[in-house]
Amino acid sequence: MDMQQLMQQAQQFQQKMAGLQAELAERTVTSSVGGGMVQATVNGRHQLVELKIEPEVINPEDPDMLRDLVMAAVNDAMARAQEMIQKEMGKLTGGMNIPGLF
Repeated sequence: MDMQQLMQQAQQFQQKMAGLQAELAERTVTSSVGGGMVQATVNGRHQLVELKIEPEVINPEDPDMLRDLVMAAVNDAMARAQEMIQKEMGKLTGGMNIPGLF
């Protein structure tokens, strides 16, 4: 393989990567905790795009419970987003773990 072919392959990979990143930015994952009382939705850019809190879980006497539920939902949604990203990137890289890629 000559240098020109290698550069073309690298460019094609870069284009595929950019397309996949754009696609993943549009995908979302949702986590639900507390029996569905708190739901967090995160996109493929690790941005929180929606947070639903049922009124019944809002208790002024116990703000720590609400805080804990929100943190659990957001953290789980972030972990699910990362799993989704790794799975899709793995398809593109053939399962190779390329440091700094995602």
